Amino acid sequence: MFLKFLKKTCLCFLLSLFIIPSSILAYSDYIIAGGQNIGIALNTKGIMVVGVYKVGNNYPAKDAGIKVGDIITSINNETVSNINELTSRINTRLSDSIKIGYIRNDITNYTDLKLYNDNGIFKTGLYVKDSITGIGTLTYIDPNTKLFGALGHEIIEKNTGKILEIKDGKIYTSDVINIEPSVNGIPGEKNAKLNGNEVIGDIFENTTQGIFGNYNLNIDNQKLYKVANISNIKKGEAIIRTVISGEKIEEFTINILKINDSSKTKNIVFEINDKVLLEKTGGIVQGMSGSPIIQGDYIVGAVTHVVVDDTTKGYGILITNMLEEAEN
Repeated sequence: MFLKFLKKTCLCFLLSLFIIPSSILAYSDYIIAGGQNIGIALNTKGIMVVGVYKVGNNYPAKDAGIKVGDIITSINNETVSNINELTSRINTRLSDSIKIGYIRNDITNYTDLKLYNDNGIFKTGLYVKDSITGIGTLTYIDPNTKLFGALGHEIIEKNTGKILEIKDGKIYTSDVINIEPSVNGIPGEKNAKLNGNEVIGDIFENTTQGIFGNYNLNIDNQKLYKVANISNIKKGEAIIRTVISGEKIEEFTINILKINDSSKTKNIVFEINDKVLLEKTGGIVQGMSGSPIIQGDYIVGAVTHVVVDDTTKGYGILITNMLEEAEN
């Protein structure tokens, strides 16, 4: 009897082994290192409130209880997903008050907002945004899935300080026109032209580990780098790939000072020691985020942040953290 019970128990246990879900990651062992300067255009989920203003002696948005960071999703019970639809619903209203549906902290709320006539123009007292553009650096392309990763950190809406929840987006080719160098205490930036007619990828995710999507161009015959685990990364010399003029990807030397895997971001501390790059940029500048870090035949991570008090130093994210996020 005990033997029969034991057999049943073992059978149940074995069956359970087969039905336990596994989190097998599908990214490749060898990937293409980026370095291209890219233009980024993101469309938000709904219409984001980024500010409020006074109309005459009134604050319509405040009076209606609407706050910066709220996402408007409907006007008079009709769905709106962009500013053109918002304007159209307001222009076809039947009264001087509109019912606004909005999301705050994942909860949908409704409120009535009074419109005020200002010299024949009805105003809401709301500053809103439905898209955002910028530049950054492409980190990698997986040759098997054609998934790409860029930036190595999230895109934040500057007025709200919140991560931008996106519906979709695109990346474009981009030319670096000039660079405002960094000085200690004041990070510089790349100034670039976004080529809006040259789409190279579709974005589906904006996360703390970067932006991710599907790459659209041909990737044949591009050099592959082995994906480094943390045990493969050593302190000492490495290179970053980035653009400081036009579209030309160049390689510059850095020195890796510290490595850790205690978080999903800021895993690598490094300093720039390349005289050419330091002369041109003064260190790390905005727009360099996503520049791949290469050590030998390995791609180990990507540039993410500058140390503001010493702009020759910065942080990077492990490449495995980016690849794992792209697969989720």
